[in-house]
Amino acid sequence: MSTIPVRRESPGSPSRTRTVRRPGSLQRPQRLAAWLLTVPFLLIFAAMFIVPLGYAGYLSTFTSQLVGGQVFSGLANYARALEDPSFWAGLGRVALFLFVQVPIMLVIALAVALALDTGRVKGAKFVRLAIFVPYAVPGVVATLMWGYLYGTQSGLIAQLFRALGLQPPDLLSPQNVLGSTMNIVSWEFIGYNMIVLYAALRSIPAELYEAAEIDGAGPWRVAWSIKIPAIRPAILLTVIFSVIGSFQLFNEPNLLYSIAPNAIGSDFTPNLYAYNVAFKNQDINYAAAIAFLLGFVIMIISYVVQLTTARKERLS
Repeated sequence: MSTIPVRRESPGSPSRTRTVRRPGSLQRPQRLAAWLLTVPFLLIFAAMFIVPLGYAGYLSTFTSQLVGGQVFSGLANYARALEDPSFWAGLGRVALFLFVQVPIMLVIALAVALALDTGRVKGAKFVRLAIFVPYAVPGVVATLMWGYLYGTQSGLIAQLFRALGLQPPDLLSPQNVLGSTMNIVSWEFIGYNMIVLYAALRSIPAELYEAAEIDGAGPWRVAWSIKIPAIRPAILLTVIFSVIGSFQLFNEPNLLYSIAPNAIGSDFTPNLYAYNVAFKNQDINYAAAIAFLLGFVIMIISYVVQLTTARKERLS
């Protein structure tokens, strides 16, 4: 720490020296400490994210040939993906999944969070834990569990229908498998989104509620005019996470494929298609191009969601 000696003299007294701390003298050690604490994370981030991403982008610009091996092909793999009906079919299913499952899941999560925030739900702690527990169940276990429940022969749902004298539905048929997948994902992630929204609700100042009660606002009016607008950032966060999760759908269809191979093909989702292209067809270059195109789609949709929300906030 650098100091500057300053001499101060007063009549009839010996001279004294006062030390004045130079402004900004602590900046250099603090910056050094900050870099020492940040560098390990940056190294791990670069090694585990930047380098693999760059290598995948590098692979996507090559084509593997029987004669000549790896040959640089530029954007040929991307052009091939844009003309691939399997890629577009999987993208269409994911888009349908996004526009149907995500709103249902988030509306249920928001409704439960609002109900718990009122403090009028009996056994609120148990209810909150019971709804969150499915998120703690690994996705593989959850998919296998629901797959057995969906079974037409020995599944619980089929047994209940037969006990009532009804014909059990085939929930793993080509027409119903996407809806069954939506149910599994909703069961897994309603609790997670509920906790995010509930935590945001608990941070709203109580003075707003008191002012609303003085003005005669009821519970529904408070929820619609105060609580929901106050937690818009949390709602936007859950929407973006849900968009990303929808386009990354992989575990559920991959595991249901072993139970219902006639309903789920290798191109059921873009992620599953890229996996099968890479590890079953042994075409890593084309799979990397598919993965990058999927990443671009996710970025565009996430940006559109953020831009739309920002415009609504400016207009409101």
